[in-house]
Formats: sequence, structure tokens, C-alpha cells
Amino acid sequence: MESRSHALIAGFFTIALLILAAAFGLWLSKDDIKRTPYSISTDLSVSGLNLQAAVRYKGIKVGTVTSIDFDTKMPGQLLLGLEILADTPITKSTFATLGYQGVTGIAFVQLDDDGSQPALLARKENEAPRIPLRPGLFQNLEKHGLAILEHTEELSKRLNMLLDAKNQQSLIGAVNNISDAAVAWKNVPDRLNPAITEFTAMAASMKNSATTFQIFSEESRATSRNFLRLSDELLAKDGSISKLNDTLDSVGAQVTSETLPSITALSKEAQATLRSINRTTETIKDRPQSILFGNQATPPGPGEPGFVAPK
Repeated sequence: MESRSHALIAGFFTIALLILAAAFGLWLSKDDIKRTPYSISTDLSVSGLNLQAAVRYKGIKVGTVTSIDFDTKMPGQLLLGLEILADTPITKSTFATLGYQGVTGIAFVQLDDDGSQPALLARKENEAPRIPLRPGLFQNLEKHGLAILEHTEELSKRLNMLLDAKNQQSLIGAVNNISDAAVAWKNVPDRLNPAITEFTAMAASMKNSATTFQIFSEESRATSRNFLRLSDELLAKDGSISKLNDTLDSVGAQVTSETLPSITALSKEAQATLRSINRTTETIKDRPQSILFGNQATPPGPGEPGFVAPK
């Protein structure tokens, strides 16, 4: 009877201990921090992401992943449930990507914001606000890696076509032509040396010509300055041109007042002389005997006194 009482006491003690342990566990797990539910709907792969995975905002842990399930409203997409601290600034421009911790491959949700829409993300009744999921580093690598593989495959096909038997002969011929061109190119410097020498001499000659032209230009400037100085002296009030103009004016006045009247009188006398000569010439022409017998009186004509009619 006594052994049974001891067993009963031990049973009660064990049950009480279990109850106390459960209460202590519930007390430890009690969390008064307020969290806000959010969701992510995506068609991207979320390999490596597990429940209770961390949610980080710009590297700071602000929540956890609470559920990973299929989106019943949109077939082919996944729906991720998140619980995030209420004071986290989730705006309309906030987006999520998948990050991976070190070499373990454990994924977490990385939140970031480009600041294009600073307004806070509005909540709807009975529906958690959705944050868009953008491709992360590994998703981009996977996407671009497939494109690179496709280009590599296409490149290998083209290389196989290029290395065809017929193309090999063409390539060998091209290489031989390049070799011949290289051999011919070796002789080019020897042929260019005379031209380079002539060009050097021509450059020296051009330099001398430039020096000569510079000297000529300086002399031309000096000559121009002398010509300008001479023109200034000639055009001055007491210059040679002014004196020449005065001399010409005086000569013109003298010619007008003295020489021209004398020339006019001489011209009149010459005209009178010419008229006398003309009359004498006409007389000699009409009576040549007047040279020997002199001028005789003209016989009277009919009707004049002393006229005698011929018999």
C-alpha cells in the first residue's frame, strides 16, 4: 500500500513538472512585438527558401517567412506569406529578391526600395499587401547563363562550318597570302628609305623656303611702311604733289593769259598769209605770163567802157 502511494506521488510530481515546463515554454515563446502580414506572388523559382527563413530590409532582419504555398487564384505561381515588423517602411516602390547566405545556399528574402514611390503600401481587407519579387543574382545568372549557352552552341556550330574541308583550304590559302604579304612587307622599309630621305630633304628645303618667305614678308612690311611714309610726305600740304599742283596752276594761268592770245594772233596772221598765197596761186594759174610781164589790167568785158568786139 505504501509503495502505491509513493508511485502516485511520483506521478503527480511528474505531471506537475510537465505542466510547469509547458507553461514556462509558452512564457518564453510569448512575443509582444507587433508584426504585419505581407505576401509575395511570383512565378520565379524559390529553391533554398524554407519556412522561418529571414526577411531582411536593406540587410536588417525585420521578419520571417511564415508560409510557402501555391497561389490558388493564379495557377503556376507561388504565394509566400511574410510577417514583418509593423514599423518597417514598406512603400509602393519596395520590392523583394532572393538572397543566399554564404556557401550554405540557405535563401532569405531581401527587401529593398528604389524610392520612386515613397507612399506606404496600402492594406486591403482580409488580404495581405503584396510585395513584387524581382529576379535576384542567381536568377539573372541562370537566365543569362542559358542565353550564353545558346550563343556558345551557335558559335560552335559556326566554327564547325568554318572548319569544313573546303573552308580549311581557303583558310590555308589566306594564311599563305598573309605570309607572302609579310615577306613582301619586309622589303617595304628598304624601299621607303630613299623616299624618307627625299622627304627629309624636302622638309629641310620647305623650312628654308619658309625662312626665306618670312624674311621676304618682313622686307615687304618694311617696304610697305616706307611707301606709306612716302605717300604721306607726297600728300602733305607742303609736299611735292602740292607744289606740283601749284606750279601747274601758275603755268596754266600763264598759258591762258599770255600764250593762248599770242597763238590766236599768230593763227590769224597765218590765215591772212594763206589767203594771200591762195590768191597769188590762183592768179598765176589764170595768167602764167604775169610772172614775166607782171599783172596787167583785166580787159573790159561786154558792156564795160573800152570794150571792143572781136572781128
